[in-house]
Amino acid sequence: MATTHVAAQEAEASVEPQQVVNDLSIQVATVNGSGSQTANMVLLRAIFQMGIPVSGKNLFPSNIAGLPTWFTIRASKQGYIARRKEVDFLVAMNPETADEDVRDIRPGSAVVYDERLNLNRLRKDLVFYPVPFDQLVAPVCPDAKLRKLVRNMIYDGVVAKLLGVEMEEIHKALQKQFRKKAKAAELNWNAAKAGYEFAEKKLPKADRFYLTRMDATRGKIIIDGNAAAALGAMFAGVTVVTWYPITPSSSLCETLIEYMKRYRIDPETKKATFAIVQAEDELAAIGMVLGAGWAGARAMTSTSGPGISLMSEFVGLGYYAEIPGVIFDIQRVGPSTGLPTRTSQGDVLSTAFLSHGDTRHPMLFPASVEECFSMAIAAFDLAEELQTPVFVMSDLDLGMNNWMADPFAYPEKPIARGKVLSKEDLERLGAFERYRDVDGDGVGYRTLPGTDHPAAGYFTRGSGHNAKAIYSERPHDYTDNMDRLARKFETARLRVPAPDIREAAGREVGIIAYGTSHWAVVEALDQLRQEHELDISYCRLRAFPFNEVVRDFVRRHRRVYVVDQNRDAQMCQLLRLDMDAQDVKKLRSILHYNGLPLDARSVTDSIVAQEEER
Repeated sequence: MATTHVAAQEAEASVEPQQVVNDLSIQVATVNGSGSQTANMVLLRAIFQMGIPVSGKNLFPSNIAGLPTWFTIRASKQGYIARRKEVDFLVAMNPETADEDVRDIRPGSAVVYDERLNLNRLRKDLVFYPVPFDQLVAPVCPDAKLRKLVRNMIYDGVVAKLLGVEMEEIHKALQKQFRKKAKAAELNWNAAKAGYEFAEKKLPKADRFYLTRMDATRGKIIIDGNAAAALGAMFAGVTVVTWYPITPSSSLCETLIEYMKRYRIDPETKKATFAIVQAEDELAAIGMVLGAGWAGARAMTSTSGPGISLMSEFVGLGYYAEIPGVIFDIQRVGPSTGLPTRTSQGDVLSTAFLSHGDTRHPMLFPASVEECFSMAIAAFDLAEELQTPVFVMSDLDLGMNNWMADPFAYPEKPIARGKVLSKEDLERLGAFERYRDVDGDGVGYRTLPGTDHPAAGYFTRGSGHNAKAIYSERPHDYTDNMDRLARKFETARLRVPAPDIREAAGREVGIIAYGTSHWAVVEALDQLRQEHELDISYCRLRAFPFNEVVRDFVRRHRRVYVVDQNRDAQMCQLLRLDMDAQDVKKLRSILHYNGLPLDARSVTDSIVAQEEER
């Protein structure tokens, strides 16, 4: 039946379609909890092992099991790794969404599907490959309870045969996935072979998509952003980790626990050289971070938007009492509990001014897993140098999805503890005033508890205090303190990571983006240049506060598009607050807030439309 159907499709085609090699998007639609993640990761890794640049996006529901889930694999010989809007090759395994999934893809795409769904009735402009999954999995897996999980590996074999994925790479990826579980690896390997053999006999190639070996991934790794941030925190010397589980940040601390148990156990005493505490809630978690930071430990927590809201008052204490700490915010869609498993950049504005009164906080914006690692290290140094809470603003797409990356560089710079006075310093000075601006940079000197000198002690207050850390409600003491904190924020402009600038020749139009938007913007810039002859400059923000380089970028261009993955143009609003009046009107917004990772085509279409309206 499958052969007859494919032959009919070939007869309908009047022109042989042009082959598309190493440039396609594969979408697998399954049911959450069906074990599809293993099959998807094996397929992703096998393509990666063939030397083809690849990225994977997991779109899953916020329940335990039963609802639809989609996994998208993008293979791109050009090295593009942003989500692609179009689907070229669909694997339809979920009866609830199969009809809609098929109707949504563009003409000429291919569909591998469970033959019981009869999807070839829906359209005549697609290539359909029906597969009897239940029939194929039964002889491979006698245990009926396991079949639901193993049957997904059937489509790995089918897709491998149809697209040209080498089966030896599927086998290697399976071995890596299951590591010491030899029986499970063998069972899944037999399922993949069954799918491959069926496709070889029953599914002659009728679509135009192919994967062939390249050499573009040599020496690279695959890792998710939360694991990379956990590694960075460990290399930064973190000793106290306090957290409360919340999607999508939980895996950061869970992975860090594994790393610390492996690498931070004293070899002689066999005791841990760290403390990791799962707190009763986010308020307790950030409170412990500040307590540990005050005591001299490098301390951190990780959370998402709802947790950031709960931490508001304690973060204000950290700002005003000037206590270092690092908060990883893995952003998700809000408000309220929002969409816990969808990505967003929705906490930017609220985090910049988190707490009540006048507060401003440094934020770092990693765009890659490499920067999740390096900015984790930078955040701890900044927190101690500036004596303040520092936020690392990741998102679900970066934190929970797997990304191709170069191996991380071993940090060579020594840990920067900032202005900490030792016993010897105090003996030389005789005394110090905790909140006095001695150097003009707004940052006072501090001592750590236990410093053996009578002048080391001071009161740490969240209420009004003067330069000597003495309680005060005098108006000038408060304004002096707040003015000094404002000077410290100006110092932060010089200390945070500088933006990346790519200058176009004409300097007519510019674009500003940050975080994971970067990958869609890079691809969109190529599309704009090739399809519309628009040469656009690009400024990738890496931190807040913005330094003079960002202001100069806006001054040099007539129109500047700011890309935000939120509804309210939050980064654009921050930029407007920081710009001269004549530059504010140059800023225009490109907004994306449907919870899916940003794609290049959306950026391109928005800029073209706005340029035509000009």
